[in-house]
Amino acid sequence: MKISIAGTGYVGLVTGVCLASSGHEVTCVEADAKKLSLLKSGKSPIFETGVEELMASCADRLTYTGDYKAAYKGAEVIFICVGTPERGDGYANLKQVYTVAEQIAAAAENDCVVVVKSTVPMGTNDKLDKLFLTKTDKSIRIEVASNPEFLSQGTAVHDFLHAQRIILGVKTRRGEEILRQVYKGFNQPVIVTDQRSAEMIKYASNNFLALKISFINEVANLCEIVGADVETVAYGMGMDSRIGEKFLRSGIGYGGSCFPKDTKALHWLAKYHDYEIKTVKAAIEVNENQKIRLIKKARKYYPSLEGLTAAVLGVTFKPDTDDLRDAPSIQNIAILLEEGVKINVWDPVGCNRLKALYPDELNCCGTIEDAIRGADICLILTEWKKIKEFDLKKYAKLMKKAIVIDGRNCYDLASAGDAGIIYDSIGRRRIMPFPKNEV
Repeated sequence: MKISIAGTGYVGLVTGVCLASSGHEVTCVEADAKKLSLLKSGKSPIFETGVEELMASCADRLTYTGDYKAAYKGAEVIFICVGTPERGDGYANLKQVYTVAEQIAAAAENDCVVVVKSTVPMGTNDKLDKLFLTKTDKSIRIEVASNPEFLSQGTAVHDFLHAQRIILGVKTRRGEEILRQVYKGFNQPVIVTDQRSAEMIKYASNNFLALKISFINEVANLCEIVGADVETVAYGMGMDSRIGEKFLRSGIGYGGSCFPKDTKALHWLAKYHDYEIKTVKAAIEVNENQKIRLIKKARKYYPSLEGLTAAVLGVTFKPDTDDLRDAPSIQNIAILLEEGVKINVWDPVGCNRLKALYPDELNCCGTIEDAIRGADICLILTEWKKIKEFDLKKYAKLMKKAIVIDGRNCYDLASAGDAGIIYDSIGRRRIMPFPKNEV
């Protein structure tokens, strides 16, 4: 099929290359000239595992352009994959979605299905239906469908190719059949529903996962108070099939482009309709407090942080991505700078983006060793593999005072103790074995 993709961010580019890999002719539309130049040279503007490999292997079926008119006029299916960041009041900003819709209405020359893959509030598809009815030539039939994405940054290509389900929110049998043709090469369960239910499935899914994260972080904080171990607690909980083990890792909260904005958007939408989802409201509050938990821990060792040197290991909101959106590191770094702390940062891919926010205030280091050398304290904010595999004895050897505060529970407690460092993590307690002679 002839498919066009509006937007080449994490969702758009992954959607484009994966659909091309299944045999479709795909045109990706990108308005940013810099990104477009990268794409045409075979380089991905995003850091995402597997994307450039698919760009290369499917090059004969992939086209990149800034000319939306040419891209949309003959397309059979058009995917809207642009960002929907939060507004100041927490609601989703749909400006880019409507801009693309206006462009499609002006450019389309044949019947097509417009597929909304961007995360949008319930009722957005209905509004787009009305837009096309009023702004498109009456001889052209444009049908709107909701097809939410469930991609995790760092594993997005795998998540698309091996999705647990494909949600199709459609109004007609024709729309369903066309989308089934789009996904014909994918052996995945397909759920067909109405547009609003499809939109809600996306929001409900992300909000539920955010709830799980916030819940286990609250449990972890209580574990520290009462002397329990959150990892053992989470393991015991996760063995219950009704609960499941995923998203029960304690830490310093969620970040990224989805959970923060989607929880706020659902909270706003409920309030707009004179309703409050109290669990979602609580999850948002818990997450904001959790982000600065390491700063609170640091004050146990240094009542005043002024004049200290801090090593910050990891700044992206999760490993295997360069995304800093709503990353806990941003809030922690801002507080440290306000309090007069000199900061050495290490992150394998995130420092370039961080430098755009802090051009001169930080010292970005090429190695973990350089970041911790001479530091009074170390904060671990992202669980990169190199951090998890780092020799713990180097903290004691290289730091001025080996205080390591770990927001991602990267290290074994016993190993940290043996390395001679002060190691403070989230909600954990070293569980000692019973003596050998005890029956």
